[in-house]
Amino acid sequence: MSRLCLLAVFAIAFAQAVSTQQPPVFRAGTDTVRVFVTVTDKSERLLTDLARDDFQILDNGRPQPLTLFDSTPQPIRLVVMLDVSTSMMGNLPLLRTACVELFGHLRDDDLARVGTFGQEITIDPTFTRDPASLRSSLPTEISPNAPTPLWRAMNEAINTLAELEERRVVLVLSDGKDSGPRKFGEKYITQLEVVERAQRDEVMLYGIGMRSRMPGFPGGGDIRTMLTADLPDPGLGTVALETGGGYVEIKAHDNLAAAFAHVADELHSQYLLGFTPPARDGKVHKIEVKIGRKDAKPRARKNYVAPKG
Repeated sequence: MSRLCLLAVFAIAFAQAVSTQQPPVFRAGTDTVRVFVTVTDKSERLLTDLARDDFQILDNGRPQPLTLFDSTPQPIRLVVMLDVSTSMMGNLPLLRTACVELFGHLRDDDLARVGTFGQEITIDPTFTRDPASLRSSLPTEISPNAPTPLWRAMNEAINTLAELEERRVVLVLSDGKDSGPRKFGEKYITQLEVVERAQRDEVMLYGIGMRSRMPGFPGGGDIRTMLTADLPDPGLGTVALETGGGYVEIKAHDNLAAAFAHVADELHSQYLLGFTPPARDGKVHKIEVKIGRKDAKPRARKNYVAPKG
């Protein structure tokens, strides 16, 4: 996978601007901070039998009373973004099969859209639950010399979810590192900007990283082997962690379809907690979730920005 030679120049030029960006804004219209929590045991099995009293939520280190607790599955609005850069050529059949598995795990009240990113970034215009429509949106070919505009693609996926009230989730599959702007003069979208957008709009980000499997490279003809020199962007795991989502890296002989299905199962097994912000100061507040069981490990978004006034 090729990276644009101007990436370093753009990164330096925009570094100062990124460092001075405004923090994500508290989602208006409610005085409840919503926090979706995934809970697993030490073996990474989902724990779905917890009660309200098992949870404690802290705002800047101070416990807050829960004003909301819901352990029932919440309707999901999902955007699946698929890397169709050149290095994904050998992975395309595996990707299509895994997506079909994912679509089969959606509930009746879930809706999804499919997007791709490579030479262009495209996202289906409408949400649907129909498996046939979703399958027809899956890519069938890979363009030669296509880059990996990873952060821009995730940013555009968040755009499609920003005005919705239901659960908002972006699932990204990629095998390479962000390639920066696709053409001279195009704004450079950073990993930090993606995290801030997701936090501001309460969008949970999930990442699945793969190793490239291009024809002519080691493992290029074996659908069970994904071993080449190219690795997924390490930032995928970071954006997932910061927004309360999850990340998995698919290695040789791992089951990609099972990984996709696990994401769907996890989304349907999360707990919804809520609390009233203790201070309307417009500042970034750290969120921490604790559980009164030694075998329980919670995962949730890390912060929010309190409303002003």
